[in-house]
Amino acid sequence: MATTINVDGFAQALRATRRKIRAAARPAAQAATEHCYSLAKLFVPVSEDGHYFYGTAAKAAPAGSKQAAAYYFAPGTLRDAIYQAYSKDNSADGRATYHLSWNHRKAPYGFMVHNGTSRAPAHPFITRAMNAGKADALVIMKAEFVARVKE
Repeated sequence: MATTINVDGFAQALRATRRKIRAAARPAAQAATEHCYSLAKLFVPVSEDGHYFYGTAAKAAPAGSKQAAAYYFAPGTLRDAIYQAYSKDNSADGRATYHLSWNHRKAPYGFMVHNGTSRAPAHPFITRAMNAGKADALVIMKAEFVARVKE
C-alpha cells in the first residue's frame, strides 16, 4: 500500500508566510523606534532662553574676540535635532535596525548635554528614553508585527 501526499500548496503557503514575516520586520521596528523617539523628545532638557556654544575655534581666538567665534542656539534646538533613521548597513532581510540620535550639525553641543562634561552633569535623554520605553516598545513592536503578518 502506498500513500501519496501533495504538499505543494502547503509549501507555497509557507513561502508566502515567510515573505510576510520578513516584510513585517521593518514596520515593527519603526513603530518601536517611534515610541522611543517621542520619549527622547520629552526627556531632552530645553532651556528657557537661548544660549551660545563656544567650539574649539573660540579657544584659539584672540583675547576679546571669543564672542565672534560663538554660535547662538534658540531654545529647543537639541530637541528639534533628534531624529530616527533606518540603517541599511545594519539591517538585512527580516531584520531592521533604526538609529535614534541627534543631528550633531544642528546641535553640536548634544554630546556634552547627553554625556556631561567635567563641569556639567549628564542628561542622558536618549539613554533614558531607550530604558524607559523598552518594555512598551517591545509590546508595540510585537503588536505591529502580528498585525502585519495577519494581513
